[in-house]
Amino acid sequence: MSEFEMPRKFKNPKKNSAWKQFFVMLFSIMLAGFIGVNLYLTSQPPIQHLEDFKPNVVTKIYSADEEVIKTFTAYKFEKVDIKDVPDNIKNAIVATEDKNFYHHHGYDPIGVARSMVVNLTTGGLTQGASTITQQLARILFLSNEKTFDRKIKEFIVAARIEKTLPKDKILEMYLNNVYLGSGAYGVAGAAQIYFNKPLKDLTLAECALIAGLPQAPSVYSPYNNKKLAIERRNQVLGRMLKMRYITKEQYKQALDEQLRLNPNPSIYSLNRAPYFVDFAMKELEELGFDETEISQGGYKVVTTLNYAAQKAAEDAVNAQVGNRQAAVFSFSPITGEIYVYIGGKNYFKSQYDRVTQSVRPPGSAFKPFVYAAAIEKGWGPNDMLEDTPVNINGWKPHNYNNRYRGQMPLYMGLMLSSNVMAARLIKDVGVRSVIGIARSLGITTPIEYDMTIALGSNGVKLYEMTVAYGAFANGGFKVKPYAIERVETSRGKVIYQAPKTRVMKVLNLNTAAVVTAMLKTVVENGTGRSANIGKPAAGKTGTTDDSKDASFYGYTPDVVTGVWVGNDDNSQMGSVYGSTIPAAIWKAAMKVATQKFGASDFDYPSIELKRYATGAAKTIGDDEAFDKPKTDTPAEGEAAVDNPNTSVQQQQNTAPNPVSFNNTFLEPAKPAAPVNPPVPPMPAMQR
Repeated sequence: MSEFEMPRKFKNPKKNSAWKQFFVMLFSIMLAGFIGVNLYLTSQPPIQHLEDFKPNVVTKIYSADEEVIKTFTAYKFEKVDIKDVPDNIKNAIVATEDKNFYHHHGYDPIGVARSMVVNLTTGGLTQGASTITQQLARILFLSNEKTFDRKIKEFIVAARIEKTLPKDKILEMYLNNVYLGSGAYGVAGAAQIYFNKPLKDLTLAECALIAGLPQAPSVYSPYNNKKLAIERRNQVLGRMLKMRYITKEQYKQALDEQLRLNPNPSIYSLNRAPYFVDFAMKELEELGFDETEISQGGYKVVTTLNYAAQKAAEDAVNAQVGNRQAAVFSFSPITGEIYVYIGGKNYFKSQYDRVTQSVRPPGSAFKPFVYAAAIEKGWGPNDMLEDTPVNINGWKPHNYNNRYRGQMPLYMGLMLSSNVMAARLIKDVGVRSVIGIARSLGITTPIEYDMTIALGSNGVKLYEMTVAYGAFANGGFKVKPYAIERVETSRGKVIYQAPKTRVMKVLNLNTAAVVTAMLKTVVENGTGRSANIGKPAAGKTGTTDDSKDASFYGYTPDVVTGVWVGNDDNSQMGSVYGSTIPAAIWKAAMKVATQKFGASDFDYPSIELKRYATGAAKTIGDDEAFDKPKTDTPAEGEAAVDNPNTSVQQQQNTAPNPVSFNNTFLEPAKPAAPVNPPVPPMPAMQR
């Protein structure tokens, strides 16, 4: 070794130090990881007292006026020992939810692998692959949020449950706590709510139906969709057969079994305004809330419903409709808040929603769209048009009872619901223009390219008709109705607040103003006088051929309401017109719904409707006025209805009141060119 060479053990101190730092860092990382894992594990909920668990089921849905309209609490929470649970229920649940339940340790590796592939391809956590044990962990301790952190916790808690409890105990706890819809927590509660019988008395088919509910309780609920519930039940039976829990003979017998539901499940949970609640729940799902999360999360869900107006409308429906069906929909044309929502007379006899699902012809209630198209093309409310029989390429529409008044201004044609004037208008402006107006206002149901649509021959949803009328009320804007105002946690934290209303300009202000002025005469002096609520309002009656459908659509500056009455089998109703039962229901709902808004008039430019005195209506026989085709929709038999107790014959012979305007009489002469009064620009919409 040279004089200047260092001893070997002191050679390259930097290299020696680097290795030391590496091991220190590795040890630190391992220690930190160990501490982190332990902290994570110790942060998980204790499971020593699992058997004493009682779910927090206090989620409530409120109306805007602070009435509780729905609770998710079961009528009674009944624990059932596993030995008292029928084999068919146990086997059906295992076959449907977790076929490897008795062979895994809390999670299913095959299911996890499958879900990982789906999640990686979709870029998110969409596929669950949860075993019964994982579902129990989520029910007892965790949320339903779809995050990787929650999924990891779910694995850990499920593994701890498997180490703590035997399989039968895990299954027992799951069967006692799983949410099965309609306020039912656990299979015993579901047996009572859906079938009104003890758990032990359920048939194989009934067990299969209940076992099909956990994945999506409201979707597969037999009260919401009987056909889909039966399809789901049959899927469960197929899985039971495949796993040899049942024989082929049992399978066939269960498939053929008729579904007999509890006719009055409402006694088990509070459920006011049930059609509205269904609509609100769908909206919550669209907003990203899971049904189980909502039902079990202890949330306060505040809706837009005006329960006082809802109750008034329900009372009117029950008093007026008899054995017929009815639907009512009411919302704000400014904010979109839904105030009243009645999808049928009895939800527990029929969950079919006649507000958003039923497509029925509106009759003369469709005429405002024809008049709106005419106004857009330059017609004015005082322009004259013939109220006489007409033949348009073989189409020969009739007025009600073959009564005609000669020449009249447009506004009177709408006020008195003249069929022949509407027919003449659509011939002038074109079918395409009328369809275009209807589409822009929000009607999406198919519309035939046919002139008879002027008389409301085409089926339309009540929801869409009401939304369309909203544009007449607010100056020409389409507003989307909504049900959910906000969602709060059990601690009062707001986790959702409805955003400011978005509106779309779809109609000229002048058109909305003129149509409203014309429709005000309908309520004040025309076919809709029985709907007068003592404050500025506009509306239109509608009655279809042989009174198979009767409706009334109307609005104030603040509330729009549509009412339909009819029979689901499309049978005739007798002497029921838009101005009778529908107008009475509309009036009852609107009197309450408009209370907080006062009696302000529409903020529109003044529209001059010139007073015009018609001669006595002339009745023309069929040989002179043509034969009435079946496609024709008659004008309202209620043309002068003012008193529901007045006989139809008396009503027909009552002359309409003259329109009270301080103007000179207008001689029956059509101007050279239709004119409209000038109007100022529409102010910005505010919520």
